[in-house]
Amino acid sequence: MAIPPGSAASLPGAIKKIAPEVLAIQEVDYLLPRSNSANQVQDIAKAMKAVDWAFAPSVIGTPGEKWRGLNDHDESIITAKNKGEGGYGIGFASTIPVTAFERIELGRSLVGMPLLVPGGEDGKGKPRFIYVQDEPRVALVAHLENGWSIINTHLSFVPGVNIAQLKKLKRWADESASQTGNKIAIMGDLNLPKGLPVLGSQWKSLLTQNTYPSWGAKIQFDYILTKDGISKFKTIKTTATGISDHLPITVEIE
Repeated sequence: MAIPPGSAASLPGAIKKIAPEVLAIQEVDYLLPRSNSANQVQDIAKAMKAVDWAFAPSVIGTPGEKWRGLNDHDESIITAKNKGEGGYGIGFASTIPVTAFERIELGRSLVGMPLLVPGGEDGKGKPRFIYVQDEPRVALVAHLENGWSIINTHLSFVPGVNIAQLKKLKRWADESASQTGNKIAIMGDLNLPKGLPVLGSQWKSLLTQNTYPSWGAKIQFDYILTKDGISKFKTIKTTATGISDHLPITVEIE
């Protein structure tokens, strides 16, 4: 699920519609002026009555305006126990206790590319091409008390780079599973069309559903991937939140 700037006022209502136990979020702001200096992940956590939440900044500052990568003095994972500078990145909130959070650095493409983006303030205007520079990409891992480890990420939009980043996450997941015995799920905006995230691997996508753009979805960018034999699960009907240009995807695992 991606939360664009300017959505803070409607976050609680949108989250209550989805009513998740765990939620992986991409494109969230932390103390940025464009979103009224809100801590969007904390606001989400309060709305879903989460016991734990975390925000992993991919950049300090505002993408498309003024930003920089993290340095050694920046907080790489922000929770209720610490604070950091205003930034943009990914987040996680859970009603299931989290025993530990981890961060995985995925790098970025050194070159950007032209992207077709919707026009107008509401995103529904005539599409146009703009050149977009890639930003650093990260993954946020939440190790849950129930024996699951959830990897949340937002991969590069540059072809090839996103595939390499996903392969890195899959290798990390295999190593983590062998060490902890946890079941692993990879969730998020992978910026890859249907089929590619699981092609040539033992990973499985738990649902096939177009997720972008939210007002007339034509392509799937968002996934929930697992590798273990998950036999009992069901897809939950999509609830349009009205706050994002992506549709949320939901799976219930027994």
